[in-house]
Amino acid sequence: MSTTQTAASPAPIYSPKDAKLVLAHILFAFAALLLGGIAGVLQGLVRGGMIKLPAGIGYYQLLTAHGVLMALIFTTFFIIGFLYSGMSKTLGGELLALPRRLGWLGFVLMASGTVIGTIFILLNKATVLYTFYAPLKASPYFYIALTLIVIGSWMSGLGMFMNYRYWKKTHKGQMSPLFSFMAVIVMLLWQVATIGVAAEVLLQLIPWSFGWVETVNVLLSRTLFWYFGHPLVYFWLLPAYICWYVIIPKIIGGKMFSDALARLSFILFLLFSIPVGFHHQLTEPGISSFWKYLQVVLTFMVIVPSLMTAFSMFAMFETTGRAKGAKGLFGWVKVLPWKDVRFFAPFMGMVMFIPAGAGGIINASNQMNQVVHNTLWVTGHFHLTVATSVALTFFGITYWLIPAITGRQLTQRLNKLGIWQTVIWSAGMLVMSGVMHAVGLLGSPRRTSYTTYDDHPVTFLWMPYHVSMAVGGMIVFVAVLLMVYNIIALLRAPKGETEYPIAEVRDASEPTPKLFERWGLWIGVTVVLILVAYTIPVSQMIGGDSPGSIPFVTW
Repeated sequence: MSTTQTAASPAPIYSPKDAKLVLAHILFAFAALLLGGIAGVLQGLVRGGMIKLPAGIGYYQLLTAHGVLMALIFTTFFIIGFLYSGMSKTLGGELLALPRRLGWLGFVLMASGTVIGTIFILLNKATVLYTFYAPLKASPYFYIALTLIVIGSWMSGLGMFMNYRYWKKTHKGQMSPLFSFMAVIVMLLWQVATIGVAAEVLLQLIPWSFGWVETVNVLLSRTLFWYFGHPLVYFWLLPAYICWYVIIPKIIGGKMFSDALARLSFILFLLFSIPVGFHHQLTEPGISSFWKYLQVVLTFMVIVPSLMTAFSMFAMFETTGRAKGAKGLFGWVKVLPWKDVRFFAPFMGMVMFIPAGAGGIINASNQMNQVVHNTLWVTGHFHLTVATSVALTFFGITYWLIPAITGRQLTQRLNKLGIWQTVIWSAGMLVMSGVMHAVGLLGSPRRTSYTTYDDHPVTFLWMPYHVSMAVGGMIVFVAVLLMVYNIIALLRAPKGETEYPIAEVRDASEPTPKLFERWGLWIGVTVVLILVAYTIPVSQMIGGDSPGSIPFVTW
């Protein structure tokens, strides 16, 4: 028996040409998740003092592979595949030929970059961690691999923009579908944010790593990376928000609370998520306190659309519950489809984002950041956001997306396995992330292998926490294996039509202002905010008297 909702009329079969493009991205993403998960569980066991790695495999080599494959590759491939799927569905039922070809070009470039980069990580030629900025130096071919990944993502984004622009031309005066509007915002954010890391890699790291220049400006390198590094968090989060806003209402049998509120929240994310990188550099010398303060203020502005999203989600849950006859203050909770993994997994992601968001406020606060900076607290926050809230939502999407594009059905057995996979992942992440937060407050640093620091008594207080982290990591790895099994099973599930769930807006919702689709205005405001936040401090870095750094290879 299928858990797929029965529509009033059978949903049209998804475009086979678009399905191949989407499926290629999704399957590549989960291949990266599996490899990154293997590296992650081994890393956790080493840090907990439970195993020793064989000769030729280093802890920091695994740490680099885990971070790159999970945080950059898994997320980017999944997001682009998901966005292409929704744009195909909402912009006429099929992508235009040129955008589809650009999507394939982007996939090939990104996949090639991933393979090359992974090879050099495994060869121990790129053990520079997920953040990869100077003065640690990787092989120049690792940086070239990163360049291929970024350029490939730009090609995919260009394809989405072209398809969206064609729809707008042929539907003059109409408001674009919400999913596609949100997808354009996500890729705009990505295109603008990756300018920073592209400049770092092309203008600094590649010439430096080839030996064409002797030194590199480390402060500028770190600044260009974090210009990209924090918007990357919202590149991860916003596709999850698309699912929460557009998909979940349909799955639970309700309607979107407000189209206008959803669009406004995404516009605010575009405006305020890019010029905030200095809050990752609050302990960095060479940046004046004024510019740090300005970007901290802009960071706190991002809280506003997050709170708008939380309000919209719970308002949607309550209005749906009331429409189904729920009574009392929390009666709507009882009518939610808790046994449907397509809802349960993203909802667990929503719940986990509450403490994750609170931790983010601490990280961005100058005084409190001094306590947790460069400790395992930061790693715990990272795993609570992208590895829990985002990943669980992506898993929930997968359970209906693969059947919808391949003409399969989500069976009751697979649905139950999905529920178990969600529970196991959530439990493992709660253990691992919770312990990371706790031991971080005790001062345990991040990015360090197993060590007792010459048997210092303080470090022995940390060891039970590190063992607990490893146990949590093993639980999560079980969930990784189960997710991979479930994907293979989905590809072999019984044939049938599965609806691509796009929700409608409730009748009482206010009309959406046409101002929200004045792209020139919002892109212009974004550029102005970036120039205000970065022009003077970056010019000071470039024109300053920094002596620069020679490359370091510490492994």
